[in-house]
Amino acid sequence: MRRASEHPRAKGISRRSLLVGGGAAAGLVVAWGLWPRDYQPNLAVAGDERLINGFLKVDNAGQIIVVVPQLEMGQGVSTILPQIVADELGADWRMVAVQGAPINPIYTNTLLSKEFISRDWVRHAEGAGDWAIREYATRNAMMLTGGATSVRMFAQSCREAGAAARVLLCKAAAARWGVEWEQCRITRGIVTDGQRRLKIGELAAEAVGFALPDELPLRADDDGGERLGGRDIPRLDTPSKVDGSYNFAGDIRLPGMLYASIRQGPVGTVRLKSLNEAAAKKVQGFKRIVKQETWVAALATNWWAANKALDLLDPVFEVESSLLESAAISKALDAAFESDHARTIFARGDVTASFTGAQIIRADFTVAPALHLAIEPPAATARVADGRAEVWAASQAPAFCRAAVAEALGMDEANVVLYPIGAGGSFGRRYDHDTAVQAALIAREAGAPVQLCTSRLEDVASDRPRPPAHARTWAKLVAGGKVEAMQIKVATPSANREVWSRIAHGTAPMEAAREHAGRADAAAVSGLPSPYAIPHITVDHYPADIRLPVGRWRGNADSYTCFFTECLMDELAHRAGVEPMSFRLQHLSGQTRLARCLTIATAMGGWQGGIMGSGQGIAIHAMDGGFIAVLIEAEMTSGALRAKRIVAVADLGAQPHPDIARQQIEGGLIFGLAAATGCAAQYKRGMPARANMGRFGLPVLGDIGEVTVELMPSEAAPAGVGQIGVPAVAPALAGALFTITGRRHRALPLLNPE
Repeated sequence: MRRASEHPRAKGISRRSLLVGGGAAAGLVVAWGLWPRDYQPNLAVAGDERLINGFLKVDNAGQIIVVVPQLEMGQGVSTILPQIVADELGADWRMVAVQGAPINPIYTNTLLSKEFISRDWVRHAEGAGDWAIREYATRNAMMLTGGATSVRMFAQSCREAGAAARVLLCKAAAARWGVEWEQCRITRGIVTDGQRRLKIGELAAEAVGFALPDELPLRADDDGGERLGGRDIPRLDTPSKVDGSYNFAGDIRLPGMLYASIRQGPVGTVRLKSLNEAAAKKVQGFKRIVKQETWVAALATNWWAANKALDLLDPVFEVESSLLESAAISKALDAAFESDHARTIFARGDVTASFTGAQIIRADFTVAPALHLAIEPPAATARVADGRAEVWAASQAPAFCRAAVAEALGMDEANVVLYPIGAGGSFGRRYDHDTAVQAALIAREAGAPVQLCTSRLEDVASDRPRPPAHARTWAKLVAGGKVEAMQIKVATPSANREVWSRIAHGTAPMEAAREHAGRADAAAVSGLPSPYAIPHITVDHYPADIRLPVGRWRGNADSYTCFFTECLMDELAHRAGVEPMSFRLQHLSGQTRLARCLTIATAMGGWQGGIMGSGQGIAIHAMDGGFIAVLIEAEMTSGALRAKRIVAVADLGAQPHPDIARQQIEGGLIFGLAAATGCAAQYKRGMPARANMGRFGLPVLGDIGEVTVELMPSEAAPAGVGQIGVPAVAPALAGALFTITGRRHRALPLLNPE
């Protein structure tokens, strides 16, 4: 390894827990207790700024600068986390600014780290395993973005940061006025004791000289001030994205900078074999080429010239074995069911006994690899000079990205600066840091700053898609239309394991795929079992060796496991002669929040009972602490599929910014629709058969009618919102298609675009 959320408590937070964190558990490695735990902020502080804590600075003008440790990918995290800080502080929202966090253990995402690195031993260590993972992740500065964890991980830290600033500012004001600091409060950036008023900026310099109390009081709901939490306040990133001033990696401009385009070989490439350098030199603006073992880049004075020269280079690559084909992937998935590497991930009751002598219903499902297809293809800008490297790149794992750049350049990590840049979408694409490493290597060899932007063709060809999967499911129905037993077997690669090997250990993609080909993983079947009350159920993962490196994707395994279970429930309802909504409700014992979402969604959508010709389908899902029900009304016109209406009802707890939560659900619905109708990568001779966005069967505005998202009022802890909108769309659409076509659709994508 390279070095590099709980529900908010109702009462105060101890100063020790704020500064130290962690805990004690029996059986831990004693030496760990000797490691330093008091991590100090390493933020740059201007002359007129005062550092309050690792999440907050205040300047003399009263501007609140909130440090955001998560990558902004369009999900609104650079608004939500500052909103939590500002709400607890009592700041004026017009005076709030955002700064990206530097690499520091303070900003470790232990929630997502656990998802990556936890193993079975954690569940058997009586809490010691969880503690060890948190400590290990923190001490290695595992800053990660994804998995809908940003609010669940950092909401409490942001609240504490705002509370700390509020207490210090109130102490400074109280000292001036000769009163107890508890008599002071802050509203809209003004500190007052009820009679006198001071602006935050007037107290910032004095505030940092005071100490925090042993117990840090959180702001009371009835303190009389106007609260920002739970309000749809303006997003901080919208103005700059509208006027074009927001900087992505491709917007960086440096003196003397060259532009690069890159070409990598097909899946399984061993080495670069040959080039036509003479042809490339004829392009006006072309400067030079940079070659590595498995890729080549062309440099020019502008990107279009670089990409044109790259085309004329016509690189030829040598591959390790036969070129990858989709048919071979499908064959490997089926073969996985016969391997000895399967593991039971979940078991309840006795499926074997229940199935014995019974009539069993079987349904098999297939899911193709799904590409990320973010709006912004991978890009990075790098400058390497005087034993120092600077890289501008959007990364979901910045500490690991910096470490990878340092290793590639043979530098100490302290000499590599990674500037946090926002991303134009990601969906898991930016865990891998190939582009940042390549940009740094090209810049070093060119002796000039370089901006590397991949073409859409290269983006598709080098993508590590959501893994394909095959599922074999069996179920037993009993009198009354109840499911008594269910068995689900899923053959798919272990994507989480592969991603972690690549980003944390620097393992080459094909090597990581081979390394984990025989290792089962609960994350590969996340979303199973479904929330239905089925007495006897087993879930087995069959790891598959498909010879295709895969990656995380929006919704991860839930995006296909929900398809398996919800489509199966539709088929079982049909067999039982029970209307699909009622069939689901009778299996949702104890799932009142989910049942409520389903009943309201069907009422809002005018559910007709799933009758033939209705064009309606429904599906439900629970993940990341939230619950959702989706109703889709679709139609087929001249062989083309159109979603006339989508209704989603979600219970996501008490969201800090409800409108951003709705935006995320709506975005997830459209993303799920795209995955249901397209996004699939069909491989021929080691390359995706399609590279043009227009040929992926993606929905356009004309394919989508009215979209309604309703959030249920809730006082529960905020759920993750970035992924939950995706999984239920495909099975709901499959159900709708059944009422139109009269046949079951058990494969994703549902319709194969040409």
